[in-house]
Amino acid sequence: MEARNDSRFGAVILAAGRSSRMGEAKQLLRLGEHTVLGQVLENVRGSGVKDIVLVLGHEAEKIRERISTENLNVVINESYQQGMGTSLRAGLAALPPGVDAALIILADQPFIRPKTLGLIMDQYKRSSAQIVIPTYKGFRGNPVLLDRSVFSEVMALTGDIGCRAIFGNHLEGIVKQPVEDIGILLDLDDKEDFELMRDFRTGRVSEKVLIETANREGREIPGTGDSAPGRELVIVGREPVAVALGKLGKLLHFTVTIVDPLVKSSDLPEADRFLTSLDFSHLPPASARYVVVASRGRFDEEAVEQALRTNSNYIALVANKKRAEEIRRSLELRGESPERLARVRAPAGLSIGAEGPEEIALSILAEIVAESRSKGEGKSAAGSR
Repeated sequence: MEARNDSRFGAVILAAGRSSRMGEAKQLLRLGEHTVLGQVLENVRGSGVKDIVLVLGHEAEKIRERISTENLNVVINESYQQGMGTSLRAGLAALPPGVDAALIILADQPFIRPKTLGLIMDQYKRSSAQIVIPTYKGFRGNPVLLDRSVFSEVMALTGDIGCRAIFGNHLEGIVKQPVEDIGILLDLDDKEDFELMRDFRTGRVSEKVLIETANREGREIPGTGDSAPGRELVIVGREPVAVALGKLGKLLHFTVTIVDPLVKSSDLPEADRFLTSLDFSHLPPASARYVVVASRGRFDEEAVEQALRTNSNYIALVANKKRAEEIRRSLELRGESPERLARVRAPAGLSIGAEGPEEIALSILAEIVAESRSKGEGKSAAGSR
């Protein structure tokens, strides 16, 4: 795309939130020499982007006093309590008319390297993308880059809704850019996330992609006669539903594997394996593999694609019908047949009126057990009921 070689890029940094889960303004937390927001600004400036808009809201004046506003257009979103959609609208509206595309950057992601932002912009220049999304080891992250052609659509969003709400309308215009930067996945929501970021900064959290096989000594439950070696439950995500699924899976004697880029053995000690790369080819053979994608939309499309590639016995997606249909359409555009995509169960689980993570997990495990028994897998000596 020769016409894009001279593209002018802008950046909208969203920093208007209340930090309710943190209990204090996370933008001003210290990470080494800078605050969290200060480091984000340094990274964006280091990428060469000149047109930078910072959207503030909660504690706006306090935050503005603590940052360098050099070459920075600070916009106050008085409606920040209505959600992210209002900040997106304020930020995009403040960009100069000559900007061709904009990076949408979250103020709580201080470890994204300037080089990574450059790679995203380079991908835009050499493609016809309307939206560029970075990925790390198969996991989708932030920031996203938006072509001006979709600005008006994003600015029409209301409530606490981010850019992803428009992705389903532009499946053919989305391009993914692989990067070697785990920073695109690290965001700061609560104190646990902040501790993780400090660990990452000091090198106590590794980027190395591996499968950690946990020590299973003493974990077997002998004498039940109902174990089912070879039945593997693969859970993508470390959200509450995923944790509940893992615990129930162990009670039912599945081999449990958790797939998430930042998962630690302490997140779910009951698990047998932890896979920090979204590549199911690393998984050992299993006589029966059941995959549940419970990542709250972070990398559900990529996880479903991996499950289909490995011909898993069961694939379930914890998502609403609209999101599930978007994923099916996206994968069909990339060559998956409608017949294979019809195997993906969404909403996941049996219809039992489930509420809360534990009940949702129960409905999914019940469906898996029914599927397993119908194929004669893992039957006990006492028979099934």
